[in-house]
Amino acid sequence: MPRYGTVIFDCDSTLSTIEGIEELAADRRAEVEALTDAAMRGAIPLEEVYGRRLALCAPTRGRVAALGGRYLETLVPDARETVAALQAEGIEVRLISGGLLPAVRELGRGLGVAEPGIAAVDIYFDESGAYRGYDTDSPLAYSGGKRVVIERWQAALPRPIMMVGDGVTDLEARSVVDTFVAFAGVAERAPVVEQADRVIRAFSLAPVLALALGGEAPRSPGSAQLLARGMELLESSERR
Repeated sequence: MPRYGTVIFDCDSTLSTIEGIEELAADRRAEVEALTDAAMRGAIPLEEVYGRRLALCAPTRGRVAALGGRYLETLVPDARETVAALQAEGIEVRLISGGLLPAVRELGRGLGVAEPGIAAVDIYFDESGAYRGYDTDSPLAYSGGKRVVIERWQAALPRPIMMVGDGVTDLEARSVVDTFVAFAGVAERAPVVEQADRVIRAFSLAPVLALALGGEAPRSPGSAQLLARGMELLESSERR
């Protein structure tokens, strides 16, 4: 196994246990959940649901700002520690999401990921803070968008590159990374798990550190305990 140079994380149902768009849906949650699930399973293209979901939610500036805090409140176990350990090992960490940029930026700040390493879809508000639309030019509002963004990043990314995510929109980036890891600790989606290079079913992101180090000992002594936990969880996860 190689030691990885870059790890790219999805946000919703990967770093955080929630789907941000569903948190914004209020009394339209059931409709939005159904659309999100269909897109993440690959049943319908993301672009067919992206604008529809936002129109159903019509999120205000305040609610989107609060969503960033919710992401940090609902981190998957060991997410913060794993990101910090990867960075301590000199591994580049980036975030890529079809979620809303202000909220994903807040998550990134909380995890210590610099803004140039964060990609998501921008959203627009009027002077009163009411929803006014989103960046329809963003690749991340369309199927295959994560592949496009990673292709744009590639020249600046140390290889090998690992992508960690739970949905078909993450799997679509498999051709431009060296390893795709399906994170099924929050939501297990059969089409994603079946085509992944590795699968994490544990409710923890510590196994990502074990995979990223490729069997090498951590350079930072403080990462040893997290690595041991990750190796144990990864082994039990892949036996299932």
